[in-house]
Amino acid sequence: MMMISKKKYFKKSLRILGVLIGLELIAVSVAMFFDPHKIAAGGATGIAILVKEVWQVPLSSTLLVVNVLMWILTMIFLDKVAAAKITFGSIILPLFLALTPNLMIIKNPLLSDIIGSIVFGVGLSIIYRSGYSSGGTTVPPMILNKYFRIRNANSLFVIDGIVCLGNIFVSGFENFFLSILSVGISTIVMNYIQTGLDKKLVVYVMSEDHQEAIQQSLEEKLAVGSTVFDVRGGHSNKQKEMLMIVTDTQNYATLLDLIFDLDREAFVLADSVAEVHNGSF
Repeated sequence: MMMISKKKYFKKSLRILGVLIGLELIAVSVAMFFDPHKIAAGGATGIAILVKEVWQVPLSSTLLVVNVLMWILTMIFLDKVAAAKITFGSIILPLFLALTPNLMIIKNPLLSDIIGSIVFGVGLSIIYRSGYSSGGTTVPPMILNKYFRIRNANSLFVIDGIVCLGNIFVSGFENFFLSILSVGISTIVMNYIQTGLDKKLVVYVMSEDHQEAIQQSLEEKLAVGSTVFDVRGGHSNKQKEMLMIVTDTQNYATLLDLIFDLDREAFVLADSVAEVHNGSF
């Protein structure tokens, strides 16, 4: 029991450390890449940049106010569990933003926007994978989804779009387009990190006369295991067997060659999977 509790404590400590790293990456992206060029790239940090440009209010102060308001809305319209997930990030991110130096590392606005978006996406992905949230404008979509069944992604896109539009009135059209670019890059980075670091292919194979030979060949030459399903043809109504193989993407071409060397008419269906845990492949 003592060993289990130590492992749980260690995992929880690593998770909190990951969240802190993610929050600091977001703070760096805002203070060193977005704010020096007045690029309000959506979200609560984008609102903070717009407010700073108009009224000279510090980024951390605006962000803290927005996060506190969002936390109150969470307590009213959602639940304590959701509020607990955003509490840590809502407090720590403004603190990190206040402590992070506001420097212009890159003078080129486009390059700064691209690098800042990548850093922001990596930071947010780390936080999400740890089961936490940075709060801010992620809260209204959760409320709209609960009460009106509006998809989170759709309402978040609209909110980010409104913040990006603010660039037109504060900094001009160039910054507006840079902010749109930033949202796109951050989304791509987040999607890749969330689903792409352990991406594998799952391949289904059916052969009329060479199923066993294909299975044996794949095990011997590619050292991949397989799972056999009993299936029934929708048209023929005949009982058949189907192999399921999980493999790395770089092995896919070799796998196809092995299959088609034995049966040119084999049915092959491949799809990508985000993550694979345990098992043998």
